[in-house]
Amino acid sequence: MKWGIIGTGNMGSMLTSALINSGAIHSNQLTIFNRTAEKAEKLAETFTDLRTASSLKEIQQKSDILFICVKPHHYSDILNELKDNFTEGQCIVSITSPISVEELEKATPCQVARIVPSITNHAFAGVSLFTFGSRISEQYKQTLKNTFSYFSEPVEVEEAHIRVASDIVSCGPAFISFLLRSWIQAAEDVAGINEDQATKLTENMMIGLGKLFAKKIFTLEELMAKVTVKGGVTGEGLQALEDHTGELFHEMFKATQRKHKEDKESIDL
Repeated sequence: MKWGIIGTGNMGSMLTSALINSGAIHSNQLTIFNRTAEKAEKLAETFTDLRTASSLKEIQQKSDILFICVKPHHYSDILNELKDNFTEGQCIVSITSPISVEELEKATPCQVARIVPSITNHAFAGVSLFTFGSRISEQYKQTLKNTFSYFSEPVEVEEAHIRVASDIVSCGPAFISFLLRSWIQAAEDVAGINEDQATKLTENMMIGLGKLFAKKIFTLEELMAKVTVKGGVTGEGLQALEDHTGELFHEMFKATQRKHKEDKESIDL
């Protein structure tokens, strides 16, 4: 099986690294392309036998499975350039939530999937979100799932829930990082702890918390119950969170839903 990645920005580079470093595929099975050739060439230097293409048509010809890892508004340009040479035997994979599998199927004769990865896949952890088109073969489905299982947990998600699922899985690390930065700053402001020390403590707490969940030692509810002592400090802190969190997360999800709608309305494949 020959693989191709168009776009070597943050997600394209992450996907390249995860595919090769996890052992999911060999570097000589993968070809990458970027409009700015230097970016692709620099990434290729990291992996022995990783190939670069000099044009979109070259990577199209060399790929059975072709990932498009660019911003949503660039999809139409790529598909227009390649539309005359796609085949029914090729599989196109979108990694962005606004581009649905139905839209890609209308724009190409290819078999189609959408896979939304996460930055956590760098650590061979986290989830990858899958949506399959109507004409994709079982062989391609299993190949994609098996390959991504090397560095993530593949989860199928309906089109109606792709945005909120992406918020949790793909955007979630950025959202949680923002909250933790606020947490650290507040610890320094209120209690005077050094920022570096608070950061180290927070990072290690998060690593430990992740391991508790990974080993299925506690659920979210069980963990809160185990740490909270009646009349104790944790209970006071939880009450303050309940009193002041308000509509924070509701507003966050509303904002991403609005942006998702705007993106979909602005895209014409």
